[in-house]
Amino acid sequence: MTELLTAAQMRAIEQAAIASGEVTGLELMERAGRGVVEAVFEEWPELAATSHRAVVLCGPGNNGGDGFVVARLLKEWGWAVEVFLYGDPERLPPAARVSYERWLGMGEVKPLVPNRSTYGEKPDLVVDALFGTGLSRPITGIGLALLEMHEERRSLWTKGKWGVAHVAIDLPSGLCSDSGRPLESEDFRGMGEGVAAAPTGAADLTVTFHAMKLGHVLDLGPDLCGKLRVCDIGLTASTDAVTLCQPRVRDLGKRLEHKYSHGHALILSGPSGRGGAARLTARGALRIGAGVVTVGCPPDAVPENAARLDAVMLRGVADGLALEETLTDPRINALCLGPGLGLDARARELVAVALGVTPGSPPPPSPPHAGEGSREGQPSRAKGDGEALPLPLVGRGEGRGVRSVVLDADALTILSQTPDLFAALHEACVLTPHAGEFARLFPDIAAKLAAPATKGPAYSKVDATREAAKRAGCVVLFKGPDTVIADPTGRCAINSAHYDRAAPWLATAGSGDVLAGFTTGLLARGVSPFDAACTAAWLHVECALSFGPGLIAEDLPEELPKVFRGLGM
Repeated sequence: MTELLTAAQMRAIEQAAIASGEVTGLELMERAGRGVVEAVFEEWPELAATSHRAVVLCGPGNNGGDGFVVARLLKEWGWAVEVFLYGDPERLPPAARVSYERWLGMGEVKPLVPNRSTYGEKPDLVVDALFGTGLSRPITGIGLALLEMHEERRSLWTKGKWGVAHVAIDLPSGLCSDSGRPLESEDFRGMGEGVAAAPTGAADLTVTFHAMKLGHVLDLGPDLCGKLRVCDIGLTASTDAVTLCQPRVRDLGKRLEHKYSHGHALILSGPSGRGGAARLTARGALRIGAGVVTVGCPPDAVPENAARLDAVMLRGVADGLALEETLTDPRINALCLGPGLGLDARARELVAVALGVTPGSPPPPSPPHAGEGSREGQPSRAKGDGEALPLPLVGRGEGRGVRSVVLDADALTILSQTPDLFAALHEACVLTPHAGEFARLFPDIAAKLAAPATKGPAYSKVDATREAAKRAGCVVLFKGPDTVIADPTGRCAINSAHYDRAAPWLATAGSGDVLAGFTTGLLARGVSPFDAACTAAWLHVECALSFGPGLIAEDLPEELPKVFRGLGM
């Protein structure tokens, strides 16, 4: 499992290793600098073949100390190296000061001064070691002018036939390590649309240490980091960190007694002419392993859906009363509402009934808290004809079971407009909003996320999703290239579609409906809400990567068998 660390967590891991006597701060700095040089040579083998020119920009902290090590190692390789320092060398941290003095035995350190620093000839490599993970406030004044000067000069260099490789140590300077957001300076406030919010420049390669940081996968982080390399510097400590999503598919390939032992997913559809989204959702649920999938639609939409569906069953569901009758079948253990559902009275009734609320009645009491809602490993009960039926996920009220419910698209809008229904959300629910839907559901949280980042650690998408999940009392899957999944306890994972997992063609109409179907199908199979959301998001991207450019939403479910085979299922 891949951890994603905050700056504080990384600092604690380093300090614990140093305090234990396992390593010194200087040894860690030497390992980091060597890792940067190795990453540069691996990325650009031609730079290792012969001597070149480098400019190393060092800042006033340990990030600058790493830069001095890089400069020394490149000099030993035969390079011509210019080193600039922003700040007072007397105030460098101890390990960085030693690295600075070691470099002085080999070359000069020039002060980095706006409008007076000259880099000499165009270099082949620029190393940004100015401000790393420890940055906690906007870069202003002289620091801001330095970065502007650096970016202007780099822009001129890269316009020619031969580009200049730009490497950032830990993070491009000015980027918040915990949020992936540039820390804004007052200098940039009110300058109008189209003006950069902060002086962060894009790197060609970013080299970080021990583990990825949250800022590498959130917000603008991936756009600004270029390629990302994680360098092992010998630290072994682990923390209770946010993780990258990993698939939970080990048991999905097992065939049980019959189709109903693999769950029965009900997808609620909208009126005639709007059934395409629900059909995509149903296909996703079926392909990912739900034993039975039924589309519940208005009776007059049955012929339209019948013409497009074969393995998916159909049932006329005219209103909330009809849904209540449908749900007397205890084999239905997962529902999905929202894709193409509509916003009319019928849609509101369906959402209410799915959440256990009789239209017009007050919401039911809250279900049990975390630890009591997992279906995995629960026994099943037998029906009269001998079929094994899954037990309800959570018991509530007089013998009524609370089924797993995925709420997407129109259902999220209905929730945002109906406080009583929002109050009826429970642990077996999964909300799957994109940014606009998230803002409708949680306007105050979205406003905090949209506010300028003026100090670090800045409020992040992780913070926002955790807060939303706690408020809703259920799993929230906040969609985007940096999809964040959180549950009410604060457990959190990120599904990053960046770097080697970038799949921009996934931004196509209907792909979110398929994601809702993947999640619903996994819930029907008995996967917990959090793991279902994480696995669905991961498989969603894997299917897109497997198919490649030209993808449309209909291709995603059909790519699952190939992805499953690749996972050894």
